[in-house]
Amino acid sequence: MRNNKLKDIRSAWKHSRIFFGKNKVMIVALGHSPSDEYKDNLHEVSKHLRGEVGLLFTNRTKDEVIKWFSQFRETDFARAGNKATFTVNLDMGPLEQFSHSMEPQLRQLGLPTALKKGVVTLLSDYEVCKEGDILTPDQARILKLFGYAMADFNVMIRSMWDAETGEFEQLETPTEEDPSGEMEEEEKEEEGDASNEEN
Repeated sequence: MRNNKLKDIRSAWKHSRIFFGKNKVMIVALGHSPSDEYKDNLHEVSKHLRGEVGLLFTNRTKDEVIKWFSQFRETDFARAGNKATFTVNLDMGPLEQFSHSMEPQLRQLGLPTALKKGVVTLLSDYEVCKEGDILTPDQARILKLFGYAMADFNVMIRSMWDAETGEFEQLETPTEEDPSGEMEEEEKEEEGDASNEEN
């Protein structure tokens, strides 16, 4: 998950704890199986720690968590492998938003640029992408440099684990095409307070 987006979520959920780390490490902490799990049914959580996921430990209710994250959505820059949502064309001429030191990098990305009197200049019109294109790393980088955001960032709550009952519930089935951040959401007991644990 992108750090700047995670900071926004952490700020809104200061009352809770969010963990992102190596999935293998989190699996060891929770348990691989009933024989080595920290608490009953936590091995079910471990089964879902695949891909870009995290753990949210909170005393908030299941409904509160699901409602907040279902409404959380921010515009973000597309990554390589995402689909272009619109066509982007750059007009030839000076690119005064970039310092002269950026010119070699822009050229390496495939842009027809040169320095003219110390100003980065696009020597001809350039099509970055067409709507529907699957973006390459270079295209994604160019779009970000020029400020074209084509993606929505959101977090999907995949499953939950209840600390009081030890019950595990799968809420969403992960899909390979889902580009959003995923968070396994947990509610836990803190300082001896009984609570649900969402994962």
